[in-house]
Amino acid sequence: MLYYLLYQHSQLVNVVRYPSFRAIAAGATALIFGLLLYPPFIRWLKVVQHGASNVREDTPETHRSKSGTPTMGGTLLLVALLISCLLWGDLTDLKIHAVLAMTTCFGLIGFLDDYRKLKQRNSKGLSGVVRIVAQTCIACFSIALLYIQPDFDSRVSFPIINFERFNPDIYWAYIPLAIIVIVGTANAVNLTDGLDGLAIGPVITSAFVFLVLAYAAGAVLLKTFVIADYLRIPHIDGAEELTVYCASLMGAGIAFLWYNTYPASVFMGDVGSLAMGAGLGTLAVLTKNEIVSAIIHGVFLMEALSVILQVLSFKLTGRRIFKMAPLHHHYELKGWAEPKIIVRFWIVSIMLALIGLASLKLR
Repeated sequence: MLYYLLYQHSQLVNVVRYPSFRAIAAGATALIFGLLLYPPFIRWLKVVQHGASNVREDTPETHRSKSGTPTMGGTLLLVALLISCLLWGDLTDLKIHAVLAMTTCFGLIGFLDDYRKLKQRNSKGLSGVVRIVAQTCIACFSIALLYIQPDFDSRVSFPIINFERFNPDIYWAYIPLAIIVIVGTANAVNLTDGLDGLAIGPVITSAFVFLVLAYAAGAVLLKTFVIADYLRIPHIDGAEELTVYCASLMGAGIAFLWYNTYPASVFMGDVGSLAMGAGLGTLAVLTKNEIVSAIIHGVFLMEALSVILQVLSFKLTGRRIFKMAPLHHHYELKGWAEPKIIVRFWIVSIMLALIGLASLKLR
């Protein structure tokens, strides 16, 4: 909106035309918005959720002490993200619409899930089948719309391998791949959201990595120097506009972390974790980093795999691989302090993010 008013409509402020400036402004907007509004929002959540237990039943006994902490804090995170993007993003760009739509739709699914948990006074919410079906339908519809666009690229890039030499076009099979990336990332972030600040830290880290990747994929410097061609990665027209979304996610995430850090004053809830996960998955698709996102999102992938392996092992052998899944609960039951688990998972996330960024220069 501000981009249209200040530059596209009147060219009143020339600096606004640069995605790099608008990304910084968007991040600052989301950060300030969140920091100022979270205190009254948390007080309001405590009033409306009074008497509700927001602690999942399938968690260690030590989590019972967190009963009474309000949830659905991700609602304001999502609002800050959307407002910041709408203010500073180029709303004529299809990619920014795609990532915002996916984030919002998955956030609505999470909101309904959280609302049912609060209304029914238990931790069940929507059934797993309903959630997955709804997420898959939304992702399928969105990716199909993108696929029919004339400039859509259904080729797949691989880390380390030069895109110019190996870029298989998988045509319509790209749609299920993209759905797996988006839905898988959304639910992996949701599973990771089990300790104070555990999920939002890697979300912020991943958002920064995709900010760099999006800028590298789309930016053209001095009207002739194409960064993507130099790095031998796919060049995507308009991808640099996604930096506004990434910066907004970082700013809103940092504001939320201020109040979610141990001991948390508010929990994210499914409304936040599903929305942020879907946004990150969509960024991986739009920037052609579907494969390397498995590295960047390594912490989320590790948490999801721990649940899958635990279920398969118990069904096939009757034995559990971990003391409890997801993985962070395993370390809790091993006696690790919650802050130690959180910080060490953050460190792993940063290391994996650096590996993901390094893949740009190893092609």
